[in-house]
Amino acid sequence: MMGRLNGKVALISGGAEGIGGAVGRLFADEGARVVLGDVQIAKAQALAAEIGADALAVPLDVRDPAQWEAAVAATLAQFGKINVLCNIAGISEPGSVSEMPHDVWDRTLAINLSGTMNGMRAALAAIAASGEPGAVVNTGSMLALRVGAGFGAYCASKAGVTALSKVAALECAAAGWPIRVNTVHPGAIRTPMFDRYLAAAPDAAAMEAMFAANHPMGRVGEADEVARAFLFLASEEASFTSGVDLTVDGAGFIRA
Repeated sequence: MMGRLNGKVALISGGAEGIGGAVGRLFADEGARVVLGDVQIAKAQALAAEIGADALAVPLDVRDPAQWEAAVAATLAQFGKINVLCNIAGISEPGSVSEMPHDVWDRTLAINLSGTMNGMRAALAAIAASGEPGAVVNTGSMLALRVGAGFGAYCASKAGVTALSKVAALECAAAGWPIRVNTVHPGAIRTPMFDRYLAAAPDAAAMEAMFAANHPMGRVGEADEVARAFLFLASEEASFTSGVDLTVDGAGFIRA
């Protein structure tokens, strides 16, 4: 099936690479015009050029509300409306609760949680103003639902995104806005962020095996597999689905 997002305009944070890049490509293939927001603006511009006239790259540090406002304004100026927001930008840095540097905590919460809040605050009214059904798809994590020791800031930030998404789903419904808000929860996914974990490990193969073992399906996931979950929740196929947690984690959340 093609064309599931025909006529839609999507703003994607973290759109330069990884899951965000995969979402941008897939959405464009399905008929959407896409705006790729990222601090890695050169990479975002390269991907936008690859996609073609239906893509735009904009600089976006999700910690900065003013940059979110500018990204929404650029989307409206280029494509006339916004229907879909995908909050994908995020970071993961290990650290125990007892020893985590304060800057790791602050940076993780600022990007993962406040960045998601900033995006919704900037985009929701614009989505509603389109007069068309809209969707927000936020990025949680398997570790938001089943925490792991040593990742305190990451788990807390993604659990916060999970709760915030549900609040936004209820508020959009109460306001009479036809905007659905849902959360995708990936497991370990092969992305540049995952590759950095492997590069920092004394034994990359052992590190990958450890991540794979957290998924009963026995492997690390691929960005395209997560992108397909975003596509479903962004499309009208999910027209009566809001406030849900969709795991893409090889059964990791329910493992024994």
